Amino acid sequence: MDKEFDIQEYMTRGVERIVADAMRATLKNPRESAYMLRFAAASKAASKKRAAMEKKGEHIPPFLIASITSSCNLHCAGCYSRCNHATTDEAPVAQLSDAEWSRIFDEANDLGVSFILLAGGEPLLRRGVIDAAGERPDILFPVFTNGTFMGDKYFELFDSCRNIVPIMSIEGSKDITDQRRGEGVYDKLISNMDELNKRGLIFGASVTVTTDNFRQVSSEEFIGMLSEKGCKAVVFVEFVPVTDESSELAPGDEEREYLRTEIERLRTEHPEMVFVSFPGDEKSSGGCIAAGRGFFHINSHGEAEPCPFSPYSDTNVRDVSLREAMNSKLFRYLIDEELLSDDHKGGCVLFEKREQVMEIKERLEVSYEYRA
Repeated sequence: MDKEFDIQEYMTRGVERIVADAMRATLKNPRESAYMLRFAAASKAASKKRAAMEKKGEHIPPFLIASITSSCNLHCAGCYSRCNHATTDEAPVAQLSDAEWSRIFDEANDLGVSFILLAGGEPLLRRGVIDAAGERPDILFPVFTNGTFMGDKYFELFDSCRNIVPIMSIEGSKDITDQRRGEGVYDKLISNMDELNKRGLIFGASVTVTTDNFRQVSSEEFIGMLSEKGCKAVVFVEFVPVTDESSELAPGDEEREYLRTEIERLRTEHPEMVFVSFPGDEKSSGGCIAAGRGFFHINSHGEAEPCPFSPYSDTNVRDVSLREAMNSKLFRYLIDEELLSDDHKGGCVLFEKREQVMEIKERLEVSYEYRA
């Protein structure tokens, strides 16, 4: 790992850029601008709080990913969550309650976490948790949704709680999207975009980048269409293969370099939109930012994991505070032993090294399942 790299500085500047870009994107919408002004002030205060704790030797990541349910109504091809058995059709068992998620949100706010990404499963199935998020205006909650459950009640909620920003999954064209997500999904997404735009609401798109679609989803034709619909943010997520059969879909160095160049172009040509790439160019950021370096993941049952693609845990937020979970032995080992900065083929370093991560977890005997 580059010892001169400052992850706190990197993530803090990232938060400030996203807020600044969002401010510029909402200047024509007074109500949205009013919220972003408030959030900008809250984000600055949270950043100072994290910096003060950093000086005391404690690192607080500005981001948190929360998978608030393990249920989903779709069967998307190659879904890592289903292949990891983290998402099922069955009724959820022993998931965190609305009250438990509310407590986590409060603890995150107290620590200075600025962004909590709500995922699943399909997060819009947990209306109570979404409502709880809306009651914490100092935190921005992007909701990564397949969009199929969005209707008038959710449109009204997004209108009244501007800190909840729907990020809808789309794979490019109608044919590609419906092929992966199911017939009719693309048309539903476009309908949602039109309604959100009509109501003057901010929304974004999440795109799974593969070797098949990386050129199309970064093209002017696709991005221009999203811009015309009113989309203000595009999150590019590199496909992580969960089976050997799908490994050829994972972007390699050539595809990632192409995407990096195109994102630089898009940021210049589309200043009205925010573009984020995950995991993006890890080498320039000093390695993977999971396991608490920049974010960590809480699954629907409360287990604190390095990231959604590395579903291994030694800690459950039902048993410890969020602050304690951020400093789990597994997280500390992954960071201190520099596994997050190791070179890898692409996508996710921890997924690629999953057998090693499992061995570390077992060797440390830190899994909450093994504790007396």
